[in-house]
Amino acid sequence: MKRLFTLVLVLVIALPYCSFAQKEQRYKIGLIDLMLLKRQKLGAITLTAQLKADGVEVDMGGLGNRPTFENELLKDSVRNRFLQTANENNVEIFSLAMTGYYAQSFCNRTEYKKSIEDCITTMKLMNVKTAFLPLGVQCDLRKNPEVRDSVVARLKVAGQMAKKAGVVIGIETALSAKEEVVLLKEINSKGIRIYFNFSNPLKEGRDLIDELKILGRKRICMIHATNKDSVWLENDPQIDMYKVKKALDKMKYTGWLVIERSRDAKKAKDTKYNYGANTAYLKKVFQTSPSPEAE
Repeated sequence: MKRLFTLVLVLVIALPYCSFAQKEQRYKIGLIDLMLLKRQKLGAITLTAQLKADGVEVDMGGLGNRPTFENELLKDSVRNRFLQTANENNVEIFSLAMTGYYAQSFCNRTEYKKSIEDCITTMKLMNVKTAFLPLGVQCDLRKNPEVRDSVVARLKVAGQMAKKAGVVIGIETALSAKEEVVLLKEINSKGIRIYFNFSNPLKEGRDLIDELKILGRKRICMIHATNKDSVWLENDPQIDMYKVKKALDKMKYTGWLVIERSRDAKKAKDTKYNYGANTAYLKKVFQTSPSPEAE
């Protein structure tokens, strides 16, 4: 009886701290294996742990003119090593990235369903709920508006596939937030959302906070919380990260902030130097600063 009383007392004392810890993890900080120069390599997981980020986005592999990605993760032995290494290092694989579509044409390829299907299959096998799909250069809807019908039609198909599998595909476009709201309405699928990138509105001179507010929490699945390469995030005059956090708090956004670039141009190839500094800064802003309730 005494032992039971002691256990109950410990739980009562610990509960407030558990709740606080969970609240502090409202935002998680992620890295990208491709940007760590370790595309679909186990070393990306161990480096992520070393740099103290919470998780890593794993790329699906090269695409080129093949019908689908060079994806080793569909092999049981390879995938199991990834999952085991992630578990051992307390690193979450939070997203799979179809970055091959930066250069390849999602809107014009004869075969595109196979690549989407392989990505979704891999997601289910790895219990990953979000995939990244950039529309890339050839499907830039601002520079090439004539491909819009094809993009919408194909994203409707991809959205149906994602919804059926219980996952989400996050797209990155060159459009403004208002234009992305219209695009999502055209696609009309819960399986397609926006993978927002800070650098896109900044390079076009649009207000970052306003763009976030226009899109709103429900249309955003994840965020690339970085700018172009030049300086670290903490030294970037274009981004007031504390104002960003305040806006995201008000939106009640919760989830991943993923570091893509924002490398010091003087040492752009030093991954530990750049991603270690940016990870530490985002953790300072988003995981140690107070998160007041939205007004």
